[in-house]
Amino acid sequence: MGGFWSVAIGAGLVVLWLSPAAAQGVSDCALSVPETASVAEVVDGETVKLTDGAVVRLMGAKAPRPVGGRSPEDFPPAQAAKARLTELAQGKPVALRYGGQRTDRYGRKLAQVFATGDGPPVWLQGALLEEGLARAYSLADNEACIAVLLAKERVAREAARGLWRLPDYRVRAASDRAGLYRLRGRFVVVEGEVADVASIRDWTYVNFDRDWREDFTVTVARENAKAFADAGLDLATLKGKRIRVRGWLEQLNGPMIEADHAGQIEVLEPAAAAAAP
Repeated sequence: MGGFWSVAIGAGLVVLWLSPAAAQGVSDCALSVPETASVAEVVDGETVKLTDGAVVRLMGAKAPRPVGGRSPEDFPPAQAAKARLTELAQGKPVALRYGGQRTDRYGRKLAQVFATGDGPPVWLQGALLEEGLARAYSLADNEACIAVLLAKERVAREAARGLWRLPDYRVRAASDRAGLYRLRGRFVVVEGEVADVASIRDWTYVNFDRDWREDFTVTVARENAKAFADAGLDLATLKGKRIRVRGWLEQLNGPMIEADHAGQIEVLEPAAAAAAP
């Protein structure tokens, strides 16, 4: 691969072995007892195939995927994630631990995965996130580790490591309408100050400017609002607060992310660094 991505992978090795942090913090997750297996093949930067034929997604660590019709071989970020995961997991015994829904609609297992060969276990998601080779995410039925995963991601983001050096993967400013429009249809992380929160019919709208027809908006369906309240996040209190939200970017009036669970939203301290314009 050469250049920046070779440096990123090498730097990740240093981070991993100087600090067992990639396997730490998982004790804060409510996970199942381990299920043992062995990795036969690394499919991509977030997916492995086991020797028994099962396919496992590394739940909570979203690796980059090619865009614009490019192949994985022509997309260095995807190559880097796959190469690192291959180094960590190919041909090795692993432990799978679950923190919610165990399979997706395609039958792939959704697990936290630990390489358990020689030496201490290595949490694969933690390693990829700390090295800047993936971004954290959760699902409405699989949020067990999101706080720890976000902390792992923060290590790489604050060091501008890996993906976080690339404009399309940086935290985007909610005010950057043109930039967000260009990224529609992709998984993004957006940050800004909430201008207003309004509940109309079956939806709550978290607006980031006064012009709801053009501004960036986070929408929450009425049937999902209780999940936020149960998690201690009162959407009505977000006005005037700076938040960071992640999810799939759509275009409806202005750029929009539909949030269906609290793990998608981080309420930030007032001193949080500004997002990339």
